[in-house]
Amino acid sequence: QVRLVESGGGLVQPGGSLRLSCAASGSIFSIYTMGWYRQAPGKLRELVAIIISGGSGGSTNYADSVKGRFTISRDNAKNTVYLQMNSLKPEDTAVYYCKFVVRQNQKALRQNYWGQGTQVTVSS
Repeated sequence: QVRLVESGGGLVQPGGSLRLSCAASGSIFSIYTMGWYRQAPGKLRELVAIIISGGSGGSTNYADSVKGRFTISRDNAKNTVYLQMNSLKPEDTAVYYCKFVVRQNQKALRQNYWGQGTQVTVSS
């Protein structure tokens, strides 16, 4: 089993910054993607940022609404993904979830694992 533990959420004023972390533990053979999603009240969960593993360190993609403000990064040695969020806006308020797509061994299929979610509130 793989467990994801998130940290770093909280209350911040507009224009402020927060850094989210998501650390994976358990049996991991390979990680294909590491991503951040968010869900605001009454809205569907949406992709915020994702790292796709591959040559040259992989690639990253961002939702248009966060481009230029958020940065996703990873620490392979720690199986951890980060989301640096700058210039936060009230519309960024949501529960943020991390998701890893993982194979637990060489013969296993890829599986999705989600973190428990962390609240980010942007308000004055």
